[in-house]
Amino acid sequence: MTARIGVVTFPGTLDDQDALRAARLAGAEAVPLWHRDKDLKQVDAVVLAGGFSYGDYLRAGAISRFSPVMETIIEQAKAGMPVLGICNGFQILTEAHLLPGAMLRNNHLHFICRDQKLRVENADTAWTADYGSGQEISVPLKNMDGRYVADERVLDELEAEGRVAFRYLDLNPNGSLRDIAGITNAAGNVVGLMPHPEHAVEPLIGTGGTDGLGFFTSVLKKLVAA
Repeated sequence: MTARIGVVTFPGTLDDQDALRAARLAGAEAVPLWHRDKDLKQVDAVVLAGGFSYGDYLRAGAISRFSPVMETIIEQAKAGMPVLGICNGFQILTEAHLLPGAMLRNNHLHFICRDQKLRVENADTAWTADYGSGQEISVPLKNMDGRYVADERVLDELEAEGRVAFRYLDLNPNGSLRDIAGITNAAGNVVGLMPHPEHAVEPLIGTGGTDGLGFFTSVLKKLVAA
């Protein structure tokens, strides 16, 4: 049976269609999910796509975190369902306390849009198993509130437990502490990152080509193995 990947749309989400397309290209059945609907439609994994969801003027992800769909996602994530948060989705995951830390305004106070080199630091999560530890990839980055912060205790814990999933290479684009571009929870089923792998799934797009497709093929292999 084909695995089903759900992609949540919040008011203001920009990249839900891109994430749905990436899921299809990887071989999954892509399932649209609406933020006001608690029903996850029997999906096997969930993607919180990027964009500027409603309420971000208060704090990125602060209002979206209370959408009805998040109640079910939080419950299912704690039970082991793979969940990927991209950009605004990462912000929502921190607001929902599925991942530690917070996302603040870029240190240069400008929106940034560029191809970004990353190093895969943890290739053992549900969303990174098709990569190698230490592998360098390039995916697009576009954000205004992309600076990852946490207190020293949390940062040390993430480092010690191998929960830094991705790190910025060559240039830290937003001031994220310790060059952190993405993290995972302890179980490895919840991953959040600021860059956009769903924009690097076809050879004609961007310098990274298909470097982002591995996120989606990784979770499919995880689901089949389970």
